[in-house]
Order: sequence, then C-alpha cells, then structure tokens
Amino acid sequence: MIQFGIIGIGNIGLRHAQHIAQNPDTHLTAVCDMSDANLPQVRSLFPDVAFYTDYRQMLQHSGLNIVNVCTPNYLHASMTTDALKAGLHVVCEKPMALSVWECSQMIETARQTQKQLFVVKQNRYNPPVAVVKNLLSQGILNNIIQINVNCFWNRNADYYRLSGWRGSKIMDGGCLFTQCSHFIDILYYLAGEVQAVSGSIQNATHAGLCEFEDSGVFLLRTRAGALVSFNFSTSAYQKNMEGSITLLCQNGSVKIGGEYLNTIDYQCIDRYTIPNLPVGNTANDYGCYKGSMSNHDKVIQNVVDTLSGRATVATSGNEGRAVVQIIEDMYASVVQ
Repeated sequence: MIQFGIIGIGNIGLRHAQHIAQNPDTHLTAVCDMSDANLPQVRSLFPDVAFYTDYRQMLQHSGLNIVNVCTPNYLHASMTTDALKAGLHVVCEKPMALSVWECSQMIETARQTQKQLFVVKQNRYNPPVAVVKNLLSQGILNNIIQINVNCFWNRNADYYRLSGWRGSKIMDGGCLFTQCSHFIDILYYLAGEVQAVSGSIQNATHAGLCEFEDSGVFLLRTRAGALVSFNFSTSAYQKNMEGSITLLCQNGSVKIGGEYLNTIDYQCIDRYTIPNLPVGNTANDYGCYKGSMSNHDKVIQNVVDTLSGRATVATSGNEGRAVVQIIEDMYASVVQ
C-alpha cells in the first residue's frame, strides 16, 4: 500500500484525494493546508488522515512514501524540493514551476535524492490525444505541416476572488502557466520542441482582477519546421467554449476539439479512420468554472505502477521543464 500525503487541499487537492481513495493500492495518510475548510471532505474518504498546517512537519509524518504538491503555482518548486530532500517521491501539479531555473533545481534534487518526480499532465490521457499521438508515432499521419491551437475559456470575477494568489503575476504567473499549460504540453507532446517567433497579448476584460493578460495570439515553429498558431482567451462569454488542436499533416488532417481536447471534430487520413472513441472522463467542475479533463486516476495509477517497478514515470521533470521553457519563450517573443 502506497502512503500518500497532499500539500494543499483546495479544489485540485480534493480531486487527488478522491482518486487516491478509488485506487486499491493507495492510501492518504496526511494532508496539509493553511485552512481546514475542506478537511471534512477529506475525512469522509479517509477518517484517520492526519492534518497539518505546516508542510515541513507533514514531510516528517511516519510512513509517508510520496507527496502530491497541489498548492498555488509559485509554491511548487520550493515544496517539491523540500519533499524530495525529506526522502519522499513527489507528484507535482501543473505548472511544474514558474521558471526553467526552478524546474532544473527540482530535477537535480530528484537526481541527487534518487526519488521519482511525477509532473501532472493529465490531458495526455484523453482518448483523442492518445490516438493522435499513436498515429504520429507510427508515421500514419507523416510529417506535420501546420498546427492550430485554440483555448477559448471563461474565467470570471468569482474565479479570481476565490483565492488571493489568482491573478498575481508573481504567484500565478500568467494565463500561459495556468489555463494554457495543458494545451502547450499537448502541443509539445504531439509535435516536439517548438520555438516562439512572435506574440501579442492584452488584458481585455479582466482589469482590476488580474495583473497579466487574458488573451493572446502567438506564432511558433516546430523544430521540424511546421508553423503553429496559438490563440487563447479567458474572456469567452459566460462559459468555456473551445479547447482544440488541429494538425495538418502530409498524410492527413485531424482536429482534436470539444471544450477540453475531448473529441475528434473532424478527420481525413490516408487509408485510415479513427474509430469511435470512449467518452473519457468528465472535466473538473469547480462550481464557478470548469478546468481540464479529470484524468488524475491515471496519474495515480502511473505512480503505483512506477513505484512497483511495472512502468516508468509518464511525464518526467524534463518534460515538465520543456513546457515551461516554451512558455518562457512565448512570453519573451511578445512584441511590445
């Protein structure tokens, strides 16, 4: 039985706790948060769970094997390195960190301590994403010529008022780190390394709510030379509208779409048809907003399989760092 601890039992921390409860090989031993508001929900799943308000004390809890870092973005790096140094494996929520330098420190600490570092990129498990990845790996689609990524979501005033860190440049980082990091990861997962050519961002509807952009357009290019257009906004009227990635390849075209990269919207592939896919999990519903697909059950299972010697880390620290590198590169490309 793998003994988990969770630092941060807000919306996403509760999601981790629910999936730990559903896995027969895992148990939640301890949690840490500055507030005990969600503790009753955790104890409804794990009545014996220990509660801490100081994560450093929780890291010393007897029997812990692994810690899930589910805190605001700016805390991921320091809490992960502290947990690794305490002799624990770590599952780190997205974004891995707010700089490439921090990511490198996390990776090096994992190497030195010989502990596993898992980075949460659960959209890789979406059935449409998995099938397109397989088509690319097998060469069925052949070379990618052009890619279009759209993330048109809604984040209203209630979202930013839920927590003081949201909308802060220092603590949150920006839309590319928070709302768009999964889309950037899927771009990287499917197409490999990309480099930003130019970009433009603006804060169109969130003045006074956040210190950074709420919309933007970017032109990027893959290492193989494919052109990428990347468009995002958190100003979609009333609700999330679209999360999509379209690939035009030498041997076919396919659009992964829906609101959360959860459907095949169209396809035309040489001598191949993507069959009807399983529906997959639903999106994470947090009341006043919806997030990405809820595939954390597969993240937890990968932890079990890896620590049991049956698999390897699904998304490594190096991959998490590559996504942060792309984000840094995108921001650096913005034309003032």
